[in-house]
Amino acid sequence: MFDLLLTDPHSKARLGRLTTLRGVIQTPVFMPVGTQGSVKALDPRELREMGAQIILGNTYHLSIRPGLDILRAADGLHQFINWPGPILTDSGGFQVFSLAKTRKITDHGVQFRSHLDGSPLFLGPKEAMQIQQLLGSDIAMAFDECPPHDCPPKAAQDAVTRTIRWAGVCRDQPPLPGQALFGIVQGGGNAALREHCARALVAMDFDGYAIGGVSVGEPEPEMMKAIELTEPFLPPARPRYAMGLGTPAQLVELVARGVDMFDCVLPTRVARNGTAFTRGGTISIKAGTCKADFGPIESGCRCFACRHFTRAYLRHLLNVNEILGLRMLSVHNSHFYLDVMAEIRAHLAAGTFSEYRRQFAANYIPTEKILATRRAAAEER
Repeated sequence: MFDLLLTDPHSKARLGRLTTLRGVIQTPVFMPVGTQGSVKALDPRELREMGAQIILGNTYHLSIRPGLDILRAADGLHQFINWPGPILTDSGGFQVFSLAKTRKITDHGVQFRSHLDGSPLFLGPKEAMQIQQLLGSDIAMAFDECPPHDCPPKAAQDAVTRTIRWAGVCRDQPPLPGQALFGIVQGGGNAALREHCARALVAMDFDGYAIGGVSVGEPEPEMMKAIELTEPFLPPARPRYAMGLGTPAQLVELVARGVDMFDCVLPTRVARNGTAFTRGGTISIKAGTCKADFGPIESGCRCFACRHFTRAYLRHLLNVNEILGLRMLSVHNSHFYLDVMAEIRAHLAAGTFSEYRRQFAANYIPTEKILATRRAAAEER
């Protein structure tokens, strides 16, 4: 159940509350990505302490490893990974995009070649729902086709047609008690396709709606356009989820465009390359300027890494390939993302979101390296 608590008078930003069997989620919300049952380099205790309300898992990857027999014996994903809070599972439809070289799409689903050993696999809307029910996730995603952002118009049309058809099949499956089901709107940058897909899914009365086909290598203006083309056709009384997004500055802007839920691999992905997010943009902790810098990653940050370690020490750890270095940057970056979302919620409640948005944009300087990393991050989903 989703309660829309207020809408910002100066933008489309919304403050909401999403209730699941395993907890209440305050929105806007950032969801750390645990594709294979773990948010990389972090443990459940750390995630809870830094304010994570919900995490993600991936149907395709988890069905291959550890496999459905193990997950069934473990009594579902929550018990297997020791995460007591809500979990959202992607349907595996994104792999229709990311595993394009090893797939064959039909009207019934997708024939894959396993990315591990090349063995044949089939995933369709029925199979996706059955797996997500076995996983026991609190929010399941309908199976969809996510085409490349630069695909021909006919391919985009076909993907929307299949997405709508498969969404209907997912909707018709006997639901797992208490499990919400979100539909996914496709259509690329085509306004008519976005509207058509959104209207068709809304008519099926899903519990929430995701905006798919973003963060698939397109430039930022095209990503924003896809969100703006879709949002007007989504019902205000249901949560809206932008899949695979984004940088901190993008999250602030997307909240202003009416989006409630986000996920992205960037916080832990760039940490493994020695990059930290700050309110002024990104910094390279590996850089020589940090060699004798005995301050924290970011002054004022209350994450464990900033309270206990210096830039100089973390640079040393990264340069000698000590795991603690990438772990602490993962802690900081994840904490930063969750902090930004908590600040957004607080400013929405106080009626000061517009000023927060203005100041954040003025202070945050994106780097081409991060934008390039965002374009490459799709392989990790």
